[in-house]
Amino acid sequence: MRPEFYLEVSSDFNFKTAVYSHGWCDLAPFRFDIDNWRINYVFSDPDGRPFDALIESVDARIRILAERGDIDAEKLLRDTRHILRLDDDLTPFYRLTDREKRLRWVCAMSAGRLLRSPSVFEDLVKTICTTNCSWSLTKIMVGNLVEKLGTPTANGLRAFPTADAMASVDEGFYRNEIKAGYRAPYFAELARKVVNGDVDPETWLVSDLPTTELKKEMKKIKGVGDYAAENLLKLVGRYDGLALDSWLRSQFYKKHNRGEVCDDKSIAVFYEKFGRWRGLAIWCDMTEKWH
Repeated sequence: MRPEFYLEVSSDFNFKTAVYSHGWCDLAPFRFDIDNWRINYVFSDPDGRPFDALIESVDARIRILAERGDIDAEKLLRDTRHILRLDDDLTPFYRLTDREKRLRWVCAMSAGRLLRSPSVFEDLVKTICTTNCSWSLTKIMVGNLVEKLGTPTANGLRAFPTADAMASVDEGFYRNEIKAGYRAPYFAELARKVVNGDVDPETWLVSDLPTTELKKEMKKIKGVGDYAAENLLKLVGRYDGLALDSWLRSQFYKKHNRGEVCDDKSIAVFYEKFGRWRGLAIWCDMTEKWH
């Protein structure tokens, strides 16, 4: 029998809007069962041993079914709280969206929690995989990283690769096996810097730097430009940036500009009223039809 764990959630938490908040639920080692509205993820113990776990909402609580019993339950619960953003306080954001008739659904559906990985390193690598390419290619690259470099569980599933695993292969491997294209040298260099202690993405979660300075730190990573940095900022709880890409721009043109192209400054002005929450406001606005 699989060991079972539970997490209490606040009254403004919605499992469905959190899981389906953006594309991360569709990237390995997540597996999304939309028919039953539950997800699986391959976690790792502190000693690096991976295990699969099913996560679902049952009776207004989060239930977690682990693959095996000899796991670090405390870390599993902490990681699950992190990926579902259970400790995020979106009350100020909901007050702002409630002032806009078109965005009142956000608070009503408790939307705004953006699914993330247990580590910032994983989110960083995945974000680099989203730049300048189609979503299908993003899925291929992330899937290849997990399949070719991730440690397998007892049932054959694989965890996201560690920095050590990613540093153990060269640029050619990323180019030929991962299909990373121009990102190949970036992944090789990033992994080496993390292993050597020159870069520690996990510190971004608790950084005291102003958002503009933290963004500059993120952009020191090769492959991280304005879009990638602002997307990462959202995943560490800072929503100042819009993280504009071609998809987000096109959705804005359709919804708010009669399908006509406008410059990014005009989009920024449109969401200026949301202050430090503007990046989350545009994301919710553009993904309303998902929910």
